[in-house]
Amino acid sequence: MGADGFWDDARAAAGVSAEHARLRDRLAEYRGLAAGLDDIEGLAELGREDPDLIDGDALADLGATLDELGATLARLEEARLFSGEHDAGDAVVSIHAGEGGTDAQDWAEMLLRMYGRWAERRGLAVELKEVQEGTEAGIKSATATVHGENAYGLLSAERGVHRLVRLSPFDAANRRQTSFAAVEVAPLVSDEVDVEINDKDLKIDTYRASGAGGQHVNKTDSAVRITHLPTKIVVQCQNERSQTQNRATAMSLLRARLVQLELERREDEAARLRGETKSIGFGSQIRSYVIHPYTLVKDLRTGHETGNADAVLDGALDPFVREELERRARGDALVGSQDPD
Repeated sequence: MGADGFWDDARAAAGVSAEHARLRDRLAEYRGLAAGLDDIEGLAELGREDPDLIDGDALADLGATLDELGATLARLEEARLFSGEHDAGDAVVSIHAGEGGTDAQDWAEMLLRMYGRWAERRGLAVELKEVQEGTEAGIKSATATVHGENAYGLLSAERGVHRLVRLSPFDAANRRQTSFAAVEVAPLVSDEVDVEINDKDLKIDTYRASGAGGQHVNKTDSAVRITHLPTKIVVQCQNERSQTQNRATAMSLLRARLVQLELERREDEAARLRGETKSIGFGSQIRSYVIHPYTLVKDLRTGHETGNADAVLDGALDPFVREELERRARGDALVGSQDPD
């Protein structure tokens, strides 16, 4: 950052400066943890030499300090799990209703809310870019960008198909219904990342936005849909104020999807060279949420489960995310547990 001409390229300089700030804060957190442990060791030694020096108030302060240091250590332990090329950056999350009709569309909307609540707890910012409303209820699909430290690394653990079992609120007989929704996650990359996109490979359509947004949005063809013909990837955006902004956002989403496609190709190639058969991957079922006849949320990759389905659907996802990230870091095989019926 002190080199001559560093600030001549403002965009590149901003990226380096942001990375410097992130690493500086990480280092300060580590040094604070080390200093705190030294202080506690000193107090413990004093207590062993003269127990009368450590009264009730001192013990209470010591307990509070230990809790703070424990939280810091947990954050640093989690940070070591993010070693991928794009793990530290932002993410694009898309949710699509699968089999299950209206129940699946309602399930997709429940997942969108769940991730919104989880992101709020984690201090991540969510920007909704596109929503297709369901025919009767819920949503057919939605796309959002998630901004914050390690957003992509965290959310990559959620990529796959999610299964819900419950009594259907849309069935007159209130019968048990199984619904599916797919969660796609891609890294939101900057313009500096080299992604080859040829104009001749794009089909660009404009249409009238369907959701809330004011008279202008609903009366002009401001929404944009882009189809990447070689890969059949389709992205769209309707939540910005103009067609130009929607097109720029849709291109950003397309770049993210193409980068993710390349990452998955590398993963498949690495697995092939290791002689592995990937039994689970993008689009595979990863977790079941059972609300009837009992309550259970179970991750089919790690075996982690909880009976408090309401808490999970309200955003208590960290244990599931952490277990999957730990599994990947260890290189463990998938548990392959039987799906709860």
